[in-house]
Amino acid sequence: MEPLLGIPVGLALSTAAGLRVFVPLLLTGLAGRFGHLPLTPGMTWIASDVALVAFATATVLEIGGYYVPWLDNLLDTLATPAAIAAGVVATAAVTPELSPLLRWTLAIVAGGGVAGIVQAGTALLRVKSSAFTGGLGNPLLATSELMGSLVLSALALLLPLLAAVLAAAALTILAWRLIVIGRRRGGRSA
Repeated sequence: MEPLLGIPVGLALSTAAGLRVFVPLLLTGLAGRFGHLPLTPGMTWIASDVALVAFATATVLEIGGYYVPWLDNLLDTLATPAAIAAGVVATAAVTPELSPLLRWTLAIVAGGGVAGIVQAGTALLRVKSSAFTGGLGNPLLATSELMGSLVLSALALLLPLLAAVLAAAALTILAWRLIVIGRRRGGRSA
């Protein structure tokens, strides 16, 4: 069972990357650096000094940027492909037990997919928040996303199965909300 533990870790980190791109990468790198998390041999660069400084800097800039009213919506545009890439990297980095074919297939399809879906959902939520509150509600949303990313990343590294369950629940709620929004839009155009 232990060799498969990297899969829920990767999926939870990917979900967290959909909320904040660099938080899960920074925490993964730190966990790898301190020996708490075995990294895939080709992905050990995540725990290097250069990567940790880059992730820490990017994390601070990303967090700060989401509190600037017009910049938050722009960041969502840039964060979508970055979140997908972060989801792929995070999943590939924490699944050293898997064969390369299975690791990269899982990383691209599941890791990147989950991160992309979560990021798209938060981007839509921010657009709605901007429209309904004139941007005044966006800092609350930014704080919620940051806390979600921090908690989910920490849980992924400390309690991976619980983190995977929470990530699955969050994805289910997000999918349900997107379906409801889609139905409402479909009803209006009819």
